[in-house]
Amino acid sequence: MDSSVSLINLILIAFAMSTDAFAAAIGKGSRLSAPRLFNALKLGLLFGVIEGVTPVIGWAIGSAGQSYIEQIDHWVAFGLLFMLGAHMIYASLNGDDDESEDTGPVKSSVLGTALTAVGTSIDAMAVGVSFAFLDVNIAVAALLIGLATFIMVTIGALLGQRLGHLVGERAEAIGGVVLITVGSFILYSHLSAA
Repeated sequence: MDSSVSLINLILIAFAMSTDAFAAAIGKGSRLSAPRLFNALKLGLLFGVIEGVTPVIGWAIGSAGQSYIEQIDHWVAFGLLFMLGAHMIYASLNGDDDESEDTGPVKSSVLGTALTAVGTSIDAMAVGVSFAFLDVNIAVAALLIGLATFIMVTIGALLGQRLGHLVGERAEAIGGVVLITVGSFILYSHLSAA
């Protein structure tokens, strides 16, 4: 398989994957009167671990079906990244943010926060599926995604009070553009090498 993803592309994907979690952290941070560093770090760790595990799950699912679609793997990777990126842009433009409903006591609990983290990591699972069709070290990719999410969520929780809802939506749109760009680059690289 000659489709490879560079370290720079993996870092871009990692930060793109963290934008929806960043938006969720801004939402959580905006509801706190004075966000503390320790609480922001705990939130970042929870989101980072979950966001780091889900691409591995997606990669395992994709690896199971890899032999069936090896001839079109670059199209599958491009299609998944394009659809995911387009969805992120659409959601940011239309204000589709699950965090806007985060007002009840269950949502502010650890379980509610974990469910939010799982919800924001579904896109990382889809990217993990696309990694199965590319020359990607899944351990490095998962570590980068988890680390980027940890950093972005911690920052988002601390700045939530000041940044508000608007920045979170823009961050998700930027993440969507990055995913579409990386997917297009993967497709171009494969087709130009053929």
